[in-house]
Amino acid sequence: MATKLNLGEFVLEVVRKPIKHLHLSVYPPDGRIRIAAPERMALEAIRLFAITRLPWIRRQRQKMQVQPRETPRQYLQRESHYVWGRRYLLNIVEHDAPPVVELKHRELQLGVRPGTDADRRGEILQEWYRGLVRAAVEQLLAKWEPLLKVRVSKVFVQRMRTKWGSCNPAARNIRLNTELARKPLDCLEYILVHEMAHIRYPTHGPRFIALMDQVLPQWRDVRDSLNQLPLRSENWG
Repeated sequence: MATKLNLGEFVLEVVRKPIKHLHLSVYPPDGRIRIAAPERMALEAIRLFAITRLPWIRRQRQKMQVQPRETPRQYLQRESHYVWGRRYLLNIVEHDAPPVVELKHRELQLGVRPGTDADRRGEILQEWYRGLVRAAVEQLLAKWEPLLKVRVSKVFVQRMRTKWGSCNPAARNIRLNTELARKPLDCLEYILVHEMAHIRYPTHGPRFIALMDQVLPQWRDVRDSLNQLPLRSENWG
């Protein structure tokens, strides 16, 4: 069960877990704050940690308030969609055959059976985007595993609301957001390298930062560009 921690201007949700370190997160769309804490850590110690992170919390919430958001996609004819950061117009072609997605010049052609509704069109495109990420990751792993001196066990590509990626260092598993297929390819590369680096260094400590600076010197610029791009519209309930 979560505990509420009141710091005056902010209310934090504290969740106890069988972990060794504190993990602080700020979630869209309204900046909900959550701390995952070791099961036996005193609440006062958690409070003191949260107080030291107040400037960071404020910055994260401000970013969420100003970051642009896309209008909801309706999967209609001539609607704008993005593939690796480039804009394409959706061209819906009805045919009596299994669904197919193709890029043709500046068009994203979606072939579907007559009567396919918007929800199904969205599912088809989402699965196609997932395939794009998987194919790109296969090539990127071949490049980066020897450079980082790590081996990735599995890469999962899925819809993620609050993260671009995550890593389980012990299992050497990485999860990537399907939405990265809509952003420039260097954004996917940065997120993948970031998560692979966590296999060697699980926290964002000095050794992690030094490794990122060594292998991907421009990573901060790519990170900032990614965080400035419009976020997908979500129904948060």
